[in-house]
Amino acid sequence: MRTTFIAKTAEIERKWYVVDAANHTLGRLASEVASVLKGKNKPIYTPHLDTGDYVIIINADKIKVTGKKLDQKLYRKHSEYTGGFKETTLRQMLDKKPEDVLVHAVKGMLPKNALGKDMLKKLFVYAGSEHNHDAQKPEVLEIKY
Repeated sequence: MRTTFIAKTAEIERKWYVVDAANHTLGRLASEVASVLKGKNKPIYTPHLDTGDYVIIINADKIKVTGKKLDQKLYRKHSEYTGGFKETTLRQMLDKKPEDVLVHAVKGMLPKNALGKDMLKKLFVYAGSEHNHDAQKPEVLEIKY
């Protein structure tokens, strides 16, 4: 009888990928990156283990969105104090912190537990075209959709 393959943590080999976010749609890029962070692009994917790779996203400030999302999509937060509710639009977020827009989108597509937090630690987002991970020799990841 055959048994189900389950990856062991010692067998997992992690690669580094770099993704250029220029002229990519926010949600489509985020779903592809989340898939790589989970490890779903590997044949050794195991749902209860972190088998994913490291991902570096550059040019986060050049991401595009469709429709009226720049003015209608809202990011909400509350400081837990009275009157501490704040809303910012996607346009304001892209002007101030374009990295946080991509991190927020990818975080929503990962598991909501400790495993998802470990996966999110393997994501590095930069607004410009420069990153400081040259020592890891990242490969270019082509996003096809």
